[in-house]
Amino acid sequence: MSEVVTTAEHVVRAPAARVAAALADYEGTRPRMLPEQFSDYRVESGGQGAGTRVHWRFAATSKRVREQLVEVTQPGPDMLVERDLNSSMVTTWTIRPADAGVTTVRVRTTWKGAGGIGGFFERTFAPTGMRRVYEAMLERLDRELAAV
Repeated sequence: MSEVVTTAEHVVRAPAARVAAALADYEGTRPRMLPEQFSDYRVESGGQGAGTRVHWRFAATSKRVREQLVEVTQPGPDMLVERDLNSSMVTTWTIRPADAGVTTVRVRTTWKGAGGIGGFFERTFAPTGMRRVYEAMLERLDRELAAV
């Protein structure tokens, strides 16, 4: 097994503190950010940043649907880490002020991929698919925060 990594980055038209608060809001903003690949979303505990536990179903493809139970930590004011308790998947959200009223959000996900030929295809195609999902999420976040 080898590590699979995907990243996406987007400039959000809002101050860093507002972006960080929105990303940490698993009861309000987060569900509105989710594209159609996510379903059965529910907050199991917490709801705001560190200590939150949230469940969702993620459909990478119509045949690859994963139940995820995610636990959130917040190592700093500019970072959220989501660990899937059902797999090796870890997603890190990093928030950096860019210019006045503008913030760069970077998301990076890693997981232990399959071995053999299946692993080759996973390492080749999964990062691109995941990047598209994250780009859609970040665009929704940008639209929501820019509209306010």
